[in-house]
Amino acid sequence: MAVINLRRYYPHYPKDKFIDVPDDVADELEEGRRIENRQNSRRTYYHVYSIDQSPAIENHAMFLVLSPEELMIQAEDEANAELMLEHLTEAILLLSPIQARRLHARYALKKKFREIAAAEGVSGSCANESVTSAIKKMQKFFIKNGWMPKEA
Repeated sequence: MAVINLRRYYPHYPKDKFIDVPDDVADELEEGRRIENRQNSRRTYYHVYSIDQSPAIENHAMFLVLSPEELMIQAEDEANAELMLEHLTEAILLLSPIQARRLHARYALKKKFREIAAAEGVSGSCANESVTSAIKKMQKFFIKNGWMPKEA
C-alpha cells in the first residue's frame, strides 16, 4: 500500500488529505500526472515578432479588431447557427430511436454504414436505408416549416 496526497492529484482539495491506496493505483495516478505535465509544458510557446524583420506583420496587427459591422454580422451568424441547432433538435425528435441512433453514429461519430450494421447486427443496406429515410423525413419537416426551400 502506498500513501498519496489527494491534493497533489486533485487541486480542488483545500488541505492536504493523505490516503492509503494500492501500489498500482498510486503508479497510475503518478503516470497520469506526468503525462498531464508533459502536455501542459508543450502548450507553452513564446513567439517574438519584430516588425523590422518579418515582412507585412504590421498589416496583420491592424485586422485584430472587428468593425461594428463585422461584429453585427458575427452576432447574426451565431444567432442563425443557434436557431438551426434548435430546428435540428426538433427534427431529430420526430425520428424513431433507431433512426436517430444510426444518424448520430453516421454523422456525429463518423462511422461507416458497415460499422453501424455490424454494431447493431443488421445488414449494411438496412443501416443505409434507415439513415437515408431519416434524412428525407428531416428534409420534409424543414420544408413543411419553411426552414428550407423546396427542391426542384
